Amino acid sequence: MKNQVLLLLSLLGWHLALAQPPGRARKVVFIIADGIPADVLEKANTPNIKKLLASGTYLRAHVGGEKGTYTQTPTISAPGYNDLLTGTWGYKHNVWDNAIKAPNYHYASIFRLLKEARPASKIAIFSTWRDNRTKLVGEGLPAAGNLHFDYQADGYELDTVAFPHDKQSLYTHAIDDKVVAEAATCLRQNGPDLSWVYLEHTDDMGHRHGDSEEQRRAVGYVDAEVGRIWALLRERMKTQPEDWLLVLTTDHGRDAQTGRNHGGQSDRERTTWLVLSDKNVNAYARRAPVTIVDVLPTIARFMQLPLPATTQRELDGVPLLGPVSLAEPRVTAASDSLRITWTALASQPERVKVWATKTNNFKTGGSDDYELLGTVPLARQRLALSRAAYPAAFYKIVLEGAHNTVNTWLMPAGPPPPGGTD
Repeated sequence: MKNQVLLLLSLLGWHLALAQPPGRARKVVFIIADGIPADVLEKANTPNIKKLLASGTYLRAHVGGEKGTYTQTPTISAPGYNDLLTGTWGYKHNVWDNAIKAPNYHYASIFRLLKEARPASKIAIFSTWRDNRTKLVGEGLPAAGNLHFDYQADGYELDTVAFPHDKQSLYTHAIDDKVVAEAATCLRQNGPDLSWVYLEHTDDMGHRHGDSEEQRRAVGYVDAEVGRIWALLRERMKTQPEDWLLVLTTDHGRDAQTGRNHGGQSDRERTTWLVLSDKNVNAYARRAPVTIVDVLPTIARFMQLPLPATTQRELDGVPLLGPVSLAEPRVTAASDSLRITWTALASQPERVKVWATKTNNFKTGGSDDYELLGTVPLARQRLALSRAAYPAAFYKIVLEGAHNTVNTWLMPAGPPPPGGTD
């Protein structure tokens, strides 16, 4: 009798399992619309982006790292893209200008992290610049993990027959439309798990015309292109067991005087924006401005993508979705002491582990041996230590909360971070 009851319970459980709706895949598209300052987007006529924001979130953001520190990164396109792709600033990913001479692929892109964790996942890129795929992500390069995109449409800037280069750079609008058409077709037919759409025309209009009607018109084109992609994602969510996150952002602002230039660290060059198709942002996001390096951990959080502990210890960003423990790590040193501080964000009591290492072997593909300096209540927001017990000129400090990990470095005095213009 007992066995019969167990069998009946087993069959009942099986039928109940069949009755449950299948798990919904969690997929992401991120769009970088080049060179749109926050004040320009906020004043523009963008009906499609406003529709997206009806169920989403608009956040002020910044690029350029922390001004005047070792994290400072030029407000140039390729460094900005790589900030997003790796979740780190230039001092780690080593892209300082559009030449992209020597990216440090030990700081893995979000595409590589996804493929290494879930090899069956499908990834896609739709872009004007071929370098986004071949140099920044490093497709096919052993140093970048021999990654290959499942779907790609790029390099149109090299096709001067289909897209003749006119003096007013209107051809880049035609290329953007082609990129979006290819993205729309692929997303509709194949629904890749993670896709990057890159749009260039807004930056060209900024360089040529500055703050102008031409620039505003280009933002209107972006709005229409975003509307097309968001509409098909919404349709997939109705017809497929999928949930989609759309992330829309830019890579830099522009100078305040003319709107033609960027590359420096003025407020307008650094001030950007971020649009998420999810309204449920966390306490960290509500403390805006957020940063471009927050996009990678946000994508990983939405996709429920497990990140290696070694990667988490190097990320410079904080997820904007889901629970978070802490942000804004700082370390200062006197001759005989270290003072470590952070901002507590958790709504419930928890403890934070404070780790330190004197090495940076991760930079060259090695591992760093971290020592646990202490475990303290998160709400204390500080830890003071004797430097004599842990002497070094250089420290990597990692703060590990229950929901996220952040890091800060104590650097010896040296020259300022590399800069540049575009």
